Amino acid sequence: MTSDGGPAAVRCRGLTHRFSRTLAVDALDLDVRVGEAFGLLGPNGAGKTTTIRALITLLPLQAGEVSLFGHDVRRRRMLVRRLIGYVPQQLSADSSLTGRENVALFARLFDVPRAQRRGRVEEVLALMGLAEAAGRLAATYSGGMVRRLELAQALVNRPALLVLDEPTLGLDPVARSTVWEQVAQLREQFGTTVLMTTHYLDEADRMCDRIGLMHRGRLRAVGAPAALKAELSPAATLEDVFRHHTGDRLGDSTDGDRGGFRDVRSARRTGRRLG
Repeated sequence: MTSDGGPAAVRCRGLTHRFSRTLAVDALDLDVRVGEAFGLLGPNGAGKTTTIRALITLLPLQAGEVSLFGHDVRRRRMLVRRLIGYVPQQLSADSSLTGRENVALFARLFDVPRAQRRGRVEEVLALMGLAEAAGRLAATYSGGMVRRLELAQALVNRPALLVLDEPTLGLDPVARSTVWEQVAQLREQFGTTVLMTTHYLDEADRMCDRIGLMHRGRLRAVGAPAALKAELSPAATLEDVFRHHTGDRLGDSTDGDRGGFRDVRSARRTGRRLG
């Protein structure tokens, strides 16, 4: 259950994670409701990506308790992974494979039953508008098509929770809009719960039922975008809310979250590939 009594897709209590002597996530409490789109926002180094990686079992739980749909992440790791679809910031599609081969590979990785694989692959390719391009090498896809392919990969196991880590990084406005249209369609059709990060505040304002603003490993504010803006002033924007709760300074990051030299270089490389 969430703190307000509703069903919980994600329940996190006291999540703490350190990289060496750096505290990346500091006793974090977080609830994501079943069926909602929740945006985790904050400057680089705030702890967003570290939090997500811990929630989806890519990092071990050092301290605290996390459950997904009632399943303990520490004790039911493999079961939890079957409930998740994940689109990372860095590219996950293989350019040397066709779109169909990429999705089929993920169907095998997610242990989709052999008898269902072909149908599932074709289903998600069609859902993402890639049926006609499925036989082409992913290397020939535009940036928007690559992101839609990665969404297809993440959806082939029919996840209950879709995790999107800056999925529109490096995309032009038209491609960004197309990606979010597909996500909105998923929510409408299947009631998929979405947990996302983005630095495009207009996306968060438009797509998220609620947002959580992180700074220095802690949640500083949680609520519907409209409610958080109204708390500041009738004319406030989400950028005003962001600055109010996290400050103006993006800062440097050495905590394993994005923001360091290596991660900036990786992000730029991803942007060039998609653009």
